Amino acid sequence: MASARVFHDGTLSEPRLDHPEGVAVHPDGSIWCGGERGQLYRISPDGGQREQVASTGGFVLGVDIDPTGDVYLCDLAHRALYRFAGGLEQLTGGGARPFVTPNMVRVAPSGSVYVTDSNVQGEPGPGVYRFDRDGTGGLWYDRPLDIANGLAVPDDESCVYVVETFASRLVRIPIHPDGGPGPAETVAVMPGVLPDGVTIGPDQMLYVGCYEPSQVLRVDPASGAVTTLVADETAHVLCHPTNVAFRGADLFTSNLGRWHVSVIDSALDAG
Repeated sequence: MASARVFHDGTLSEPRLDHPEGVAVHPDGSIWCGGERGQLYRISPDGGQREQVASTGGFVLGVDIDPTGDVYLCDLAHRALYRFAGGLEQLTGGGARPFVTPNMVRVAPSGSVYVTDSNVQGEPGPGVYRFDRDGTGGLWYDRPLDIANGLAVPDDESCVYVVETFASRLVRIPIHPDGGPGPAETVAVMPGVLPDGVTIGPDQMLYVGCYEPSQVLRVDPASGAVTTLVADETAHVLCHPTNVAFRGADLFTSNLGRWHVSVIDSALDAG
């Protein structure tokens, strides 16, 4: 099994790293994450420095960065999707069917922006949204999901992968040639865990951060086989990891339960 280490500790330094839920890698190698009071942080590539670059004044959940360096972030309090491109702007509140709980955002290679909505806790509902870069769009997958959470889009944009946290499963939603969604297909079931975020590794495996218990899983999208990459029974180095992001072969995790970002070095060779 692999091991994790603290990449950047924001427990006592200012500005505090305030329970990061989302994490993303910038083209310049820096690590970006959000905070529970709306903060957007940039951590230097070596993990030595941190700055707060913006704030929504709300509660930042998922974060993603496109190839140009624009940062997209979901805000729970404002029920909105924001973009940071030198300045912060609210991109959309969801369109005709407003967001309930916008959770995770992914920018697809084509530029389409996908957002999961976790709906109301205990009430499965839609779904997945899709927008153009200017915020035009709305609800795309309108069938019920049981806390739609983590989200990943492969390079060929053949589907979107979505984590259903309370169903403890990972699903694939096909993208039809006309751009519409097909019915969700189960990729893997993960009994006994609450999966949260998902990313696609350079090896094309799916890597899933689990909020409870604190661990990261590797899922084969072809077979659905699930293996444990790393687990922390103490919930100390990994403390309720939510989202995960690769920089080369190294896998970074946010820790909603604490004040740091962790890294699993050479994650592709581990586990």
